[in-house]
Amino acid sequence: MATTIRQKDGVAILEPSGKIMGAAVSELREAIVSQIDASDEPRILINFERVNMMDSSGLGTLMGAHVTATRKKGRIGVINVGRNIKNLIVRSRLVSIFEHFDSESDAVEELSSGG
Repeated sequence: MATTIRQKDGVAILEPSGKIMGAAVSELREAIVSQIDASDEPRILINFERVNMMDSSGLGTLMGAHVTATRKKGRIGVINVGRNIKNLIVRSRLVSIFEHFDSESDAVEELSSGG
């Protein structure tokens, strides 16, 4: 798995690809934590468009990132969540903690405003 990271209007956009399972979970965790650590109020958007599978360890990483970012008054949003990942999030009853957006532009506008 590889994660591309870019910045747009103060929002770190992470674009993982492949499967978020096994060693890839640690890679994603490191990418997210580096963005959280780099900001006083982190604004992170994770684009799942190129992710085809995620296991419970990946979900745990997202939960931990959410907690850490929230403690710093940050926010984490997600876009392009595929059916398999969405089902995992819904089944685990965690769907309400992630901010879902319809597009990258909507997400960046909302997250960068501090809303």
